[in-house]
Amino acid sequence: MNHRSVTSLAFVAAFLAAGVAHAQEHAPAVKASVEKCWGVAKAGQNDCSAGPGTICAGTAKADYQKNAWMNVPGGTCTAIKTPKGHGSLTKVG
Repeated sequence: MNHRSVTSLAFVAAFLAAGVAHAQEHAPAVKASVEKCWGVAKAGQNDCSAGPGTICAGTAKADYQKNAWMNVPGGTCTAIKTPKGHGSLTKVG
């Protein structure tokens, strides 16, 4: 894995952890949940659905494919910023 990929992955993980901590701080009565977030998965790290010609999890061919999703902590999807834009709660493209 090259330095850029490691750095990007570390940034996404830190951002998600901060989002979860922030959500727990402000809404302790809400149970932890996950949501499908489109366009935030790195190549081969999607949970499912990566467009035509793919079978499911781990089949995204490119980073941040708009037609591939991964589960993220509930309420954090649209706050995730990638080089191709923010995460989406709906499939784009």
